Amino acid sequence: MILDEWLAFIERQHARPIELGLDRVRQVSAALGQRKTCPVILVGGTNGKGSTCAMLERILLCAGYRVGLYTSPHLLRYNERVRIDGRPVDDENLSEGFACVEHARVSHGGTPPLALTYFEYGTLCAWEVFAKQPLDAIILEVGLGGRLDATNIHDPDVAIVTAVDLDHMDYLGPTREDIGFEKAGIFRADGLAICGDADPPASLLDHARAIGADLQVLGRDFGHARQEQQWQYWGRGGKRGGLALPALRGARQLDNAACVLAALDALHGALPVAMQDIRRGLLEVELAGRFQVVPGRPTVVLDVAHNPQAARVLAANLGDMAFHPATWAVFGMMGDKDIVGVIEAMRHRVDHWLPASLPGSRGAPASELARALSSAGAASSVATFASAAEAFVHARSRAGEDDRIVAFGSFLTVADVLRALGRGAS
Repeated sequence: MILDEWLAFIERQHARPIELGLDRVRQVSAALGQRKTCPVILVGGTNGKGSTCAMLERILLCAGYRVGLYTSPHLLRYNERVRIDGRPVDDENLSEGFACVEHARVSHGGTPPLALTYFEYGTLCAWEVFAKQPLDAIILEVGLGGRLDATNIHDPDVAIVTAVDLDHMDYLGPTREDIGFEKAGIFRADGLAICGDADPPASLLDHARAIGADLQVLGRDFGHARQEQQWQYWGRGGKRGGLALPALRGARQLDNAACVLAALDALHGALPVAMQDIRRGLLEVELAGRFQVVPGRPTVVLDVAHNPQAARVLAANLGDMAFHPATWAVFGMMGDKDIVGVIEAMRHRVDHWLPASLPGSRGAPASELARALSSAGAASSVATFASAAEAFVHARSRAGEDDRIVAFGSFLTVADVLRALGRGAS
C-alpha cells in the first residue's frame, strides 16, 4: 500500500482514537525485535515539548550527529512526524515501516491480533525507520501524558518534562497533581530527569524521589538569565554566557532552551557538543506554528496554542510585539478542550473574533465557539465561518495594513491557514 492507504488503514484498526497503555505496543515491539542502539531523549510536557525537540535536533545536527526525531501531530503531511537529519522521511520508507509493524501485529501469536491505535502504529513505524539508519541520537516527543504513552516503551537516557498544566483531563486526571504524576512516568530509576517547570506539581517531585531519578528542576538546579540581546545558562556544568536567543519566538523559549542545555550537559560523555554548535543551533532552529510570524502586511501570527497555559503565553508574546491598531483572531478549537479558558486568556488581545469550525468528530462547530465567546463576554455577536481558511480570507479582506491576524486554537487551525497562505509546514 502507498502511504495514504496505510494511514487510512491504521485509522480504522482501533475502536477508539486514544487508548493509553503500554502492553499492546510492547508486545508488537518485542515481535519486531526493536532495541535501543543509541542515546534516546524522551520529551514530555503540556506545552513546549515540540520546541524543545526542535532545538535538541538542530543543535545535535550542527554538531555533526545523525539524528532521528519523532514528533506529533503534523500540520500538513504525516511525513513531518518522522525526521532523519532534519528532513521528513519519504513515503516509501514510512510505508515499509507500517508494513513491518502490521506483519508483526498479525503474526506475533495473539488471537485475535492486537488492535493498535493510530499513534501506536506511528510510534512503532518510526522506530523501524530509525533502526535502518546509523543514528547517533533519537529524540521522541511524548504524544499524550507520559506514563502510558507509546513512546515510553524504550528507556530514555534523558527524560525531559517541560511545563505542566491542565490539558487532556479526560485521560490524565482533573488536577495538575494528577497530570504531573502522569508526566513524571517517563522518568527512570537512577536516570537523569529534567523538569522545565519552575513550580512543578508535588506529585512529579515525589515520584522522581520515590524511584530514585536524578531530577534537575528549572530555577533550582539549572536556569537562565537575559543579557540584553543574549542570554546566560547556568547548571551543573557551570555557566555559559553570550548565547544567541532562540530563533523560535516567545519569552518561554528560554525555559525550553535551558532544558535543552541541561540535557546536552548530561549527555556530554556520549554526545559532546561545542559552544559554537549550541549558538548556531539556537539561531537556525525552525518550527512551524509556534508563534510563527509570517512576513508581509498585515502581520500574520500562527500559533497552535490549544489550552489555557499556551494561550496565556501567546497573549504575553502578542503583548511584546510592536503596536497594531487591531487584532483579528482566526479561532478554531477541538470541542474537548477548555474553550472558555483559552478565550479568557486571549480576550484582552483580540479586537475581532472570527470563530471557525474544524473538521472531524472532535472539531468544535463555529456556533459553539460563538456561544462561548458570548458567555465569556468577549464578543456578543460574531460572524461564523465553515473553516479556518474561510475565516482567514475574511480577515485579510477586512484588516488594515498595520493590523494583525492571529490564527490559533489547534494544529488544524494553523494547518488550514498555512494552506490558505500556500506555505509548507517547515
